[in-house]
Parts: sequence; structure tokens; C-alpha cells
Amino acid sequence: MEKIRPVSDLRNHFATISKEVHESGEPVFLTKNGYGDMVVMSYEAYEKFQFDSEVYFKLKEAELEAEQSTQRFSHKDVFADLKKTLHGKADNSDG
Repeated sequence: MEKIRPVSDLRNHFATISKEVHESGEPVFLTKNGYGDMVVMSYEAYEKFQFDSEVYFKLKEAELEAEQSTQRFSHKDVFADLKKTLHGKADNSDG
């Protein structure tokens, strides 16, 4: 369940809010005059949010690209190309 608190609680109950966001991993939504004003979350939750957003963006980008093309690759082709790329990078870093 979302935790919603007045923005004044950030000043008056900072330690409690900090403990809540770290223990639950969930953000606390702060309101000002009854309207959403800001969101407080732990750094770890923020990093996860950023990662999830980036993954979502990449998947959406791939989906749009797939809609514009009829070319498809088998998993064998994809993994062969990936291995080739990784081995090429490993070979370049050796010398």
C-alpha cells in the first residue's frame, strides 16, 4: 500500500521516513496542500527503478524496431554473434 504523508513530515519525522523507505524498499509520497509534491525513496530503490526503466526502454525500442522490419534471427544466430563479439573484445584486450 502506498505511503502518503504531508511534506512537513520530512522535516518533522525524517528519521522515521528514512527507516520506512529503507526497510520497505518502497517510496513515500509527500503532499503539499493536499497535492502530490515529491517522492522519497532509498538510493537502492532508486537504482533499481533506474535499471528497470532502462530495461523497459530497451525492450520498447526493440519492439518498435521489430515492427518496422521483417528480419528475424534465431537464438543460435544471436548467441553466435554475441560470442564472436565477446571473443573479439577479449582478443583486443590481450595485446
